Amino acid sequence: MQTDTIRILFVGDIVGDAGRKVAIDKLSYLKDKYAYDIAIANIENLAGGFGITKETYDAVEPYFDAFTTGNHVWDKKDFLINIDSMYNVAKPFNMPNTKGKPYVIVEKNYVKVLVASFLGRIFMNPVENPFILLDQLVGDNSLPTIKIIDFHAEATSEKQAFGWYCDGKVSACLGTHTHVQTNDEKILPDGTAYITDVGLTGCHGGVIGFKKDAIIEKFITYMPTRFDVCKDNLRLNAFIVDVNIYNGKALNIEKINIA
Repeated sequence: MQTDTIRILFVGDIVGDAGRKVAIDKLSYLKDKYAYDIAIANIENLAGGFGITKETYDAVEPYFDAFTTGNHVWDKKDFLINIDSMYNVAKPFNMPNTKGKPYVIVEKNYVKVLVASFLGRIFMNPVENPFILLDQLVGDNSLPTIKIIDFHAEATSEKQAFGWYCDGKVSACLGTHTHVQTNDEKILPDGTAYITDVGLTGCHGGVIGFKKDAIIEKFITYMPTRFDVCKDNLRLNAFIVDVNIYNGKALNIEKINIA
C-alpha cells in the first residue's frame, strides 16, 4: 500500500453475542491479511440484537477505533446512562435533541478520519433530513478531509440516492441496517466508495441474525413474538476502503464475507 494512502476496515452490523464473538475472533486474521490502519464497526445491535450496554461495549472497544450506530441506539437505558464515557461512539448525526457525539474523529499516523452515522427516513422513525444535514457536516472546513459515513437506512432507493449525493463530498458512504450484504460495491465518479449494505456480523443461519422460527411465526400469525439472536453459521461481513490522505478520495474497495 502506498504511503499516501490510509486503509480503513468497516465491519457491518454486529448482532448480539454471536456477532461479538465472530468479530473478535476474526479481527487478527483481517489485520494480518489487510494491514488496515483504522477499524470501525456498527454496534447498534450489540446487546441481544437491540441496542448497546456498557458491558457489551467494553467487550469490543479494545478492537476498534470508532463505532457507528442506528435506529436502535437508545434501546438500552444502560447505554443512555453511560454514553458520555464512550468516547468513540457516534450517534446518528440527523437524530435531533439527543445525547452523544455527532461524529468521532480518529487519528492514526498523523492522519485524521471523521466517522459519522446518518439515518434514513423511508420506513423509519422521523429524523431530520440526512441530505441537508450532510451538507452541514461537509460544509465545516475545520473537519478532516477523510470522512466515512454509515448510512443506516431501510430503502435501497434512499441508500442509492444518498450515495450519489455523497459522491465527491465524503470518502465512503457505507449502507447498514438491512443486514444483507449487497453486491454493488463501487467507487462513484467523484471518488466516494459506496455499497448499499455492508451486511451482518453474526449468525447467518436465521433471519437477519435472529432465530428464524419466531420471525416466521410472526409473519404467519401477526402476533408479537420474542426475537432471540441465533448462533448458527457465524460470519463476518465487512468492507475495506483505501483512501488518499491528501484529497480524501477512495482508491480501492473490497467487501469481505468470511466464516
